[in-house]
Amino acid sequence: MTSARVLSLLASLTLLAPHASIAQPAPFLIEEATIAELQDALRARRLTCRALTQGYLDRIAAFDKRGPSINAIILTHPRALAIADSLDAHAVAGRPLGPLHCVPMIVKDNFETHDLQTTAGSLSLAGWVPPQDATMVRLVRQAGAIVLAKSNMAEWAFTPYETVSSILPGYSKNPYALDRVTAGSSGGTAAAVAASFGAVGLGTDTGNSIRGPSAHQALVGIRSTMGLTSRAGVVPLNSGADIAGPMARTVADAVAVFDVIAASDPADPVTAPANARRDARYADQLRRGQLQGARIGVLVQAYARPTHDAEVDRVFTKALEDLAAAGATIIPDVRVPALDTIQRMQRGGCNRFKHDLEAYFADRAPNAPVRTLDAILRSGRYHPTVESRLRAGAQSPDDPETSAGCQSRERSRAALRIAVQQLMDDQQLDALVYPTWSNPPRLIGDLNTPHGDNSQLFAPSTGFPAITVPMGYTRNDQLPAGISFFGRPWSEGRLIGLAFDYEQATRHRRAPAAIRNEF
Repeated sequence: MTSARVLSLLASLTLLAPHASIAQPAPFLIEEATIAELQDALRARRLTCRALTQGYLDRIAAFDKRGPSINAIILTHPRALAIADSLDAHAVAGRPLGPLHCVPMIVKDNFETHDLQTTAGSLSLAGWVPPQDATMVRLVRQAGAIVLAKSNMAEWAFTPYETVSSILPGYSKNPYALDRVTAGSSGGTAAAVAASFGAVGLGTDTGNSIRGPSAHQALVGIRSTMGLTSRAGVVPLNSGADIAGPMARTVADAVAVFDVIAASDPADPVTAPANARRDARYADQLRRGQLQGARIGVLVQAYARPTHDAEVDRVFTKALEDLAAAGATIIPDVRVPALDTIQRMQRGGCNRFKHDLEAYFADRAPNAPVRTLDAILRSGRYHPTVESRLRAGAQSPDDPETSAGCQSRERSRAALRIAVQQLMDDQQLDALVYPTWSNPPRLIGDLNTPHGDNSQLFAPSTGFPAITVPMGYTRNDQLPAGISFFGRPWSEGRLIGLAFDYEQATRHRRAPAAIRNEF
C-alpha cells in the first residue's frame, strides 16, 4: 500500500471513525480552529495534513457555491491534497517543520501565484499564471503553508464598499447576514476566513481593504507600517499606500502569519529598514496584562460625523469601558491639531493607478497578459461598475515624481505624520482607537446609505500601523463591528499586545450561524 494511501486512511479514521469498536479521539472541529489547535492535533497524530485540507475543501464545496453560497472563492488549488501529502510525509520523516506547517491559507487574487492564475478580479487577466510567487506568498509557503484557494475581490481593488468582480459572477456575501456586503476589496478573503474555508488569509489594504472587511466579518486584520512588509508581486492600486497583510479569526493567528512576512525584500525597496526595525518575535507580545497602565486616546476625528450609527456608538462605548476595566487609562476626545489645515495642503489630484499598473506589467514582460490600461479598456473584459474608474485612470497623466498634485499629497502626508507623532508624544499615548467603521454592513446593492468607513485617512496617509479587532455586534446582535488600534511607526509589537489583551478580555469573535458544520 502506498504511503499516500496510508495517510488517506489515517485521515479518514482521525476525522470520522463512526463505526470503530474501540475508543477513538473526538473528531477535529475545523470550524473556528486556530493555528495552534490544528498544529497540536497534527503533532499528536490526531490529524493529518491531508484530512485537514480535505475538511476545508469540503466546507468550500458545501457552502461557497451551494447552500448559503458565500461566493468568496474564485478557485481552489487542484494539487492541494498532493501538497498536503508531501507535508505529511515530511512530518513522518521527522524533518523540521515550518512555523506555518500545513496551515491552509486563502489568498486574495491580486497576489501572484506561480501555480494558479492571478487576475486582480478582472477577466482581462483570466488565465494568467505568473512565473513566480509574490514575496509574501513565497514566504508563507516556505514556512509550510498551503495556498488552498484564491479569493474574490473588488475588481482592481477599486472599492471598499462591496466585493464584486468580472472574474466571478455575483457578489461575495457576508457570512453573518447573507444579504449584507463583505466591505471592499479583500472581502472575499474575509468572508472565506470568517466561514472557516481556510485557517487564515492574505489581503491587501490601500485605504481600507484589510481592516474594513475584517471588521465586517468579526476578524483581526493587520495593516503594517509602510516598509515592514513586502508588496512585491501584488498587483498595485496605489504604490504610495498599498500594504499586504494577514486576516485571521484571532490575534494569535494573525501574528503567526505576521512573524513570517515582516521582512526586508530587495524586490520592494521600501522595505529596506524592515529587518532592523521589526520585533525579533511578535508572538512574544501575546500575553495578558498589556492594557494595564496603557494610555489610549480616542481619536474622535477618525469617526465623528452626523451619520455615525447609534448602535456602533453603543458597542464602541462598551469597548472603551472594557479597555478601562482591563487597566487602560482612556483619554477621551483626542484630536490632531490643525488637521483641517494639513488636509488643505493637498492641491489637485493624484491618480497613480495607470502609472503603477503599467510599470508593474512592464516589469513582467514578456509574460504580462496586457501592457496598458488602454488595452484593458479595449478588451471590454471588466465589470461595468469599474469602467468609470478605469477611464479616469487611463486619462490621468499623473507621474508621482512630477505631478504637482502627487507632490502636494506627499507634503500633506509628511505633515500628518509629524502631527500624529507629536500628539501621541504630548499625550504620552500608547495607541489611538476608533470604530473601524461607523455603520453596520450595508445591504448588497445599497450604495446610498452611509458606509461608515473610518479607515481611509490616518493609517494610509501616515503609513503608520493599524490593527482591527472584533468589538461586538449590532442589529439584534447579528452584524459585526470592529475597533481599530492605531499607533506610531514600527509599533506593531505594542499594538499587538494591546489588541491581544482586549481580545482575550472580551472574546467577541463567534462563528457565523448560517454555516455551522463540523466536518
